[in-house]
Amino acid sequence: MADGTPNPKFILNEPRYQGASILVTAKNFGCGSSREHAPWALAEYGFRVIIAPSFADIFANNCFKNGMLPIVLAESIVSEILQRTQENEGYKLTVDLENQTVVDEIGLSTTFRVSEFQRDCLLEGLDDIGLTLRHEDAISVYEAKRPGWVG
Repeated sequence: MADGTPNPKFILNEPRYQGASILVTAKNFGCGSSREHAPWALAEYGFRVIIAPSFADIFANNCFKNGMLPIVLAESIVSEILQRTQENEGYKLTVDLENQTVVDEIGLSTTFRVSEFQRDCLLEGLDDIGLTLRHEDAISVYEAKRPGWVG
């Protein structure tokens, strides 16, 4: 709001959602978000996982590059999760990236797919710089053999 206080009508300001790290949303999430600022803002809010029936490609890629996991699930499953969230105070959803599963405490259990490369990067906390630094020794050898700049 204009005075800096949170809008009490905004759903994420409800006490039951405070501290949530999983965002469940509608299809084509992130459409129009071609910059990394969108995942940055969501991560700053505290989200580590976003579940939706589909994502805008650039947004999903930016999520992976910034350590956030976008999970694509069937629209019917996403709807079920949203319904369970509304109906069950204290509803908890658990995402297991290593086993690529999403489960809750009242019977929901489903799997998702993520590329092995993206999965490993997230599990190891690697961004593009971290991936490059894995080759630091080879880069140093190359740089030592390369002729200097002529100016």
